[in-house]
Amino acid sequence: MVTHSDQAADEAETNFLTDTDRLVFLMEEVTRRLRRTFDTSFEQFGLTRTQWRALAYLYRTPGMTQTELARELELERASVGQAIDRLEELSLVERRSAVNDRRVWHIHLMPAAVELLPKLRTEADAVYGHLLAGTDIDELGRLSAMLAAMQDNLGRN
Repeated sequence: MVTHSDQAADEAETNFLTDTDRLVFLMEEVTRRLRRTFDTSFEQFGLTRTQWRALAYLYRTPGMTQTELARELELERASVGQAIDRLEELSLVERRSAVNDRRVWHIHLMPAAVELLPKLRTEADAVYGHLLAGTDIDELGRLSAMLAAMQDNLGRN
């Protein structure tokens, strides 16, 4: 026999997660799946999503320091250092010491990275195309504006 308290407990469980919870959980799940999809797609190049992002930022802003790159990627310096180490092993980047401060290292793309970037761009675009399939330009514009507002609400750091 189901009692009133059993029904109340079931109702509380059912109503515990709000629509906002479901939205935030969905955004987190999309991010996780995107990371996994990127990592799978970029395996053929021996790269991860983080390494692709690092190369893209270094292409846009040559000579960034590890600290600057970590800030852009929103990762810890140590994690970025590991990514840079791997990119160095692949002869895709090199560290050059700063002229005025030998403790500071600037990271530069090597010719092999510049040659590889168009292939990476194509692969990234394929992942994005898969992610955004079925959405129209107006929806994407609204989504982009909403996500930017959320980012501002939380602060960039």
